[in-house]
Amino acid sequence: MRLPQEIIRDKRDGRALSETDIAGFIQGLVQERVTEGQAAAFAMAVFFRGLSLDERVALTRAMTGSGTVLAWDLPGPVLDKHSTGGIGDTVSLPLAAMVAACGGYVPMISGRGLGHTGGTLDKLASIPGYDVAPGLDRFRAVVAEVGCAIIGQTAELAPADRRLYAIRDVTGTVESLDLITASILSKKLAAGLQGLVMDVKVGSGAFMASRGEARALAESIVTVANAAGLRTRALVTDMDAPLASAAGNAVEVAYALDYLTGRTREPHFHAVTLALAAEMLTIGGLAADVGQAEERLTEALDSGRACEVFSRMAAALGGPTDLADAPVRYLPRAAVVRPVTAGKAGIVERVDTRAVGLAVIGLGGGRTRPQDAIDPSVGFTGLARPGDRLAAGDPLALVHAADEAAAGRAEAALRAAYRIGTTSPAAREAVMERLG
Repeated sequence: MRLPQEIIRDKRDGRALSETDIAGFIQGLVQERVTEGQAAAFAMAVFFRGLSLDERVALTRAMTGSGTVLAWDLPGPVLDKHSTGGIGDTVSLPLAAMVAACGGYVPMISGRGLGHTGGTLDKLASIPGYDVAPGLDRFRAVVAEVGCAIIGQTAELAPADRRLYAIRDVTGTVESLDLITASILSKKLAAGLQGLVMDVKVGSGAFMASRGEARALAESIVTVANAAGLRTRALVTDMDAPLASAAGNAVEVAYALDYLTGRTREPHFHAVTLALAAEMLTIGGLAADVGQAEERLTEALDSGRACEVFSRMAAALGGPTDLADAPVRYLPRAAVVRPVTAGKAGIVERVDTRAVGLAVIGLGGGRTRPQDAIDPSVGFTGLARPGDRLAAGDPLALVHAADEAAAGRAEAALRAAYRIGTTSPAAREAVMERLG
């Protein structure tokens, strides 16, 4: 391959890279002939200069081919969903179980938190005993037996993405449309999927702040995925407020369990989860249309079958067998839990959702460096939504913190993230657009 610095220079100066250059750079990254500094420089050059469609496809294929590509022999379709990330976005946990309860097989390769957003893997890691990095043999066995398994990237699957993902998280290159596309699809192609549904978030808590940016990313993913042979659809969904009323790791697992058991079914969260799962069933031929798919999914939830599937998955990967029945017994709890109150009466006009995510990181629930440890117990619950009417002293949320000092900092950050006034905000649709 050409010298890494020459490839970086070409992209820095806006020149197109050949498939050979991209494949060589990615191979060098895996073999550690490309340094972290060079990978960071490459990511920044791509961030500012962008990639053509051919370059995106080449990068996706190179990252997919950097490790093992799974093949499945199962009696149902192999499907997955991926979200571009947000706050309170714990959809993957119930969704995988719901789709599996309806006959799909969901081998979900998830990531850790990225930038200000939470990561599915960090949430699952808060379950005692849950193995987020099993070997491929165990992964295959759990998917075949239970119908779904949610794990992290193993050393075998898309190792180039695993390394670049961590570098992007701490170098200000998370929002690159090109790198997001290649990162997502390399993992999904390596998982051997037959169908993929993308959840592209838009709003103050998303990487894509505008509808146009979200549509561009959705179109990029659908186009590149289909060019690579993976049937893909995308939904653009609202992330202008936390999707769930919980933000953190263990608190979001508890929220997902409440959703599966029916203890809590908040409308916005339910609408997004149901819409994504319904697209998965239709793309996999498990339902004739979205209406039929939603009926099947609702029955799987209401009958308890989806919750049973999640419980079996958690137990098969080392977690407690009765987690859904007694989450308080197992999930870590913060030393300090207290309300963050509204300073005045009024209506929640707006939430700076990104600031809520950063407040969770400030509590220790996310990373500022790849090697940082996470406190799984911290975060927020009971987050107020836009349109909520509050009296002075009513709670905006409960903060879960390691100590009083951390709780105080988070309280100030959360108050600053909320705008309380006299005007009810315009309602935003949970699902805003469908592509593919």
